[in-house]
Amino acid sequence: MRIPLQGSASLCVAVAVVAIVLVWLPAYRWFFVISVLIGIVIAAGLALWHKYAPIKEKDLENKRPLGL
Repeated sequence: MRIPLQGSASLCVAVAVVAIVLVWLPAYRWFFVISVLIGIVIAAGLALWHKYAPIKEKDLENKRPLGL
């Protein structure tokens, strides 16, 4: 079974499904809010980490050791 949606149409369907579940099942609202807050905190922490501790050229391994 495959739904023939691509690109922004798939995103719209996903947002609609989440909105319907949040309206239909009130217990999921708190789970959703807490999950979004945790995601925002982790994203902000990673952004700050990479801002103040950027990856240097010497930290990268050679992806083409034979030069191919």
